[in-house]
Amino acid sequence: MSALARYFKAKAVAVSGYDKTPTPLTRMLEQEGIQVHYEDNVELAPKDVQLVVFTPAIPSNHSELNYYREHGFEVSKRSEVLGMISNSSFNICVGGTHGKTTITTMIAHLLRHSGYGCNAFLGGISSNYQTNFWSNERNVCVIEADEYDRSFLRLSPNVAVISAMDPDHLDIYGTERALEDAFIEFGGKVKKGGLLLNKFGLKRGKELKADHHLTYSLQNESADIFATNIKMQNGSYQFDVMMKDNMLENVQLNMGGMHNVENTVVAIAVAHNLEIDNKKIKEAVAAFKGVKRRFEYIIRSREIIFIDDYAHHPEELRALISGAKSLFNGKKCTIIFQPHLFSRTRDLADGFAQSLDLADEIILLPIYPARELAMEGVSSEMILERMYRENKKVMTKETLLRYIKNKLVPGLDEEFGEVLITAGAGDIDMLVNPIKEMIEKELAGKL
Repeated sequence: MSALARYFKAKAVAVSGYDKTPTPLTRMLEQEGIQVHYEDNVELAPKDVQLVVFTPAIPSNHSELNYYREHGFEVSKRSEVLGMISNSSFNICVGGTHGKTTITTMIAHLLRHSGYGCNAFLGGISSNYQTNFWSNERNVCVIEADEYDRSFLRLSPNVAVISAMDPDHLDIYGTERALEDAFIEFGGKVKKGGLLLNKFGLKRGKELKADHHLTYSLQNESADIFATNIKMQNGSYQFDVMMKDNMLENVQLNMGGMHNVENTVVAIAVAHNLEIDNKKIKEAVAAFKGVKRRFEYIIRSREIIFIDDYAHHPEELRALISGAKSLFNGKKCTIIFQPHLFSRTRDLADGFAQSLDLADEIILLPIYPARELAMEGVSSEMILERMYRENKKVMTKETLLRYIKNKLVPGLDEEFGEVLITAGAGDIDMLVNPIKEMIEKELAGKL
C-alpha cells in the first residue's frame, strides 16, 4: 500500500491514508508529505477524494471503508490499481508463498544499479535505497505479485517468477490444491513470447506452462539455472551461477541465508534475460544490501549475532534458522517468534513446531491477529505443545523484555557467542530497537 501511496505522490497527486498503528514506515510517509491517521473514524476520513484504495487485510467492519462504499466513492483493491498502473508496461512479476519480497527487491536493484532502469513496487524496504518504490523513464515495472486474495491474477507479466507454492492463506483458498491452481493460473498469464521461471521441484511444476519456461535451483544440476562452488565466508557467500548459455563466476552475495543464494540465482537469470552485462550483474549483486526484515543483521559482534526477519511461514522459519545455524556454526541459537494470524497458526501448527525445533531456545509471543478475531482453542501454546525442544516458553512482550534484560543479555557466551533471531509478520519489529539497545548497553559495560 505504501508503494502505491508513493507512486501517486510522485505523480503530484494528493495522498492521505489510514493505518492501524504508527510504524517507522508510516512516519517516513508522513515526512514525505502523506497524511496518515491511526483511528478508524469517519470524521477523519477526507471526503474530497477521487479514488479510495484498500488492502484486503482491512477487516470487513472498518467504518471508513464502509462509508466510502456506501456513499458512492470509487473504491478499488490495491491489486486492481496495480493492475491498471502496469497495464501498458513491460512487467517482471514475482510470486511465491515465500521469497518473493527478496527476489523482487534483488531484481529491481540489479536493474537500477546496472543502469538498465525500472519502476519498482516492492513488498519490503530496500536497504540500498530505503524505500519500497521508485520510478524511472524506462517503461519496465518490477512488481511483487501477492497471492493473498488472488491479487496476483490481476497482473500481466512479461516475465514471471514463482518461488514456492507451499500451503498458506487457506482462509482464502480453502485447500492447498486451490492455492496451487491459482499459481498455475498466474504462470499462465505470462504474455505471448514471455518468460516463466519457477523453482525446480515444485509439487505441480510440470503443469506450469509458458512460451519460454526455465527452472532454477540452489544446487540441483537438473534445473536450467543453479549455483555451484558455494563458499561461506564471514556471513557472505561466493559462488558460480550456471545457465544453459552463460556462466557467472565468483558472484559475491553479502547477505545471510543459503536460501538467499537461491533467490540471487533467479534474479541473475532475469537480468541475463534482459541482456544486462555479466560484469554489471556481478557488481550489482555485490552491492546488494538486502531488504529490511529479511535476514537483516541488527548487531554483528563476537558476542552476539542479532538477526531480524519477516518469516511467518514454517518453510520460511526453517530456511531462516538453518541458514543462521550454518553460517554461525557452534553458536547457541535463540529465536523469538510472533505467530501471525489465528487461521495460519491453526492450519500450520505442526509445521511451525518442526521448524522452530531447529533452534536451541524458543520464545513464542502471543498470536498477532491482524485482520482476524480470536479463535477458540487457537493460541501460541498450540505450537508449543507440539514441539520436542525442552527449552521453550510463551511470553508476553513485557515479560520478554524483562527476560532479555535480566537473563539473556547478561548470560551472553563470550567464548563462542550466540545468535538471537526475532521473527514474524506482526508488530514484533517494534521490539527490535529496545532489544538492540539492551544488548549494546550490556556490551558497552563489558569493554
